[in-house]
Amino acid sequence: QVQLVESGGGLVQPGGSLRLSCAASGNTRSINNMGWFRQAPGKQRELVAAIISGSITNYADTVNGRFTISRDNAKNTASLQMDSLNLEDTAVYYCAAGRGPWRLPRQYDYWGQGTQVTVSS
Repeated sequence: QVQLVESGGGLVQPGGSLRLSCAASGNTRSINNMGWFRQAPGKQRELVAAIISGSITNYADTVNGRFTISRDNAKNTASLQMDSLNLEDTAVYYCAAGRGPWRLPRQYDYWGQGTQVTVSS
């Protein structure tokens, strides 16, 4: 089993930045991929960014160039640096961990509790 705990959400103005962190514990050696998803009210959960096999990064088109995902294997953490935030980035953000395919929520084995990110003026 793996436990994931997110932190770092909050309220930010358009154009601002936030950094989300995800701390993993338990059988972390079983994790191959880490992903950040988000879910806005009335919308499906969507992949924002993923780091695959420890180093290969992939981003949704809507955040590419603004968000940066990283992973520190020594500390068992994953982070999502979010810059140039806009109103459409408002959502609950979830950290997820898995071993195989990585594009869809159902392909991840473990999830954090979520952290709210609100972009508002």
